[in-house]
Amino acid sequence: MIEAIFEGAIWRSRFVVILAVIFGLVGAFVLFTVASMDIWGVAKYTFNTIVTHAHPEKFHEDIVSGIIGAVDLYLIAVVMFIFSFGLYELFISEIDEAMGDEKTNKILSIHNLDQLKDKIAKVIVMVLVVSFFQRVLHTEFHTALEMLYFALSIVALSVGLYFLGKVGKH
Repeated sequence: MIEAIFEGAIWRSRFVVILAVIFGLVGAFVLFTVASMDIWGVAKYTFNTIVTHAHPEKFHEDIVSGIIGAVDLYLIAVVMFIFSFGLYELFISEIDEAMGDEKTNKILSIHNLDQLKDKIAKVIVMVLVVSFFQRVLHTEFHTALEMLYFALSIVALSVGLYFLGKVGKH
C-alpha cells in the first residue's frame, strides 16, 4: 500500500512541469509582442524618414538591423513554443486539438526528449545565424585579412547549416 501511494505521488508530481509550460508560453507571447513592437518602431522610423526627406547615413543598415533583431526575437519565441508544447506532450498529455491537423502534428509533435532537443537545437542554430547576420551588418572591414576571415566564417556557417539539414533525414 505504501508503495502504491508513493508511486502515485511520484507519477502525479509530473504536473509540476505545467509551470514550465505556462511560463514558457507567457515568455513566447512576450517575445512576440516585443518583436512586433520593434517592427512597428522600424516602420515608424522608415515612414518619418521618408516623409521628412531626411537621409541618415546608415538608414538602410538601421532598418535591416531592426528587422533582423525582430526576426531573432520571433525565432526565440518559437523556441519557447516548441519547448512548451514538447514538455506538455512528454509529461502531461498529447494535445488533442493537434491530432486532427496533420501539418501541425508534424511540426509540434514530440515523442521523446531527443526529438524535443533536436527541434529546439535547430531553431537555436537559426537564432545564432540571424544574430551573426545582424552583427555583420555593423562590422567594418579594413584589411584583406578581415575580409578573408569574414568569407571563412560564411563558409563555416554554410557547411554547418548543410549538415544540420541532413540531421534526422534518412
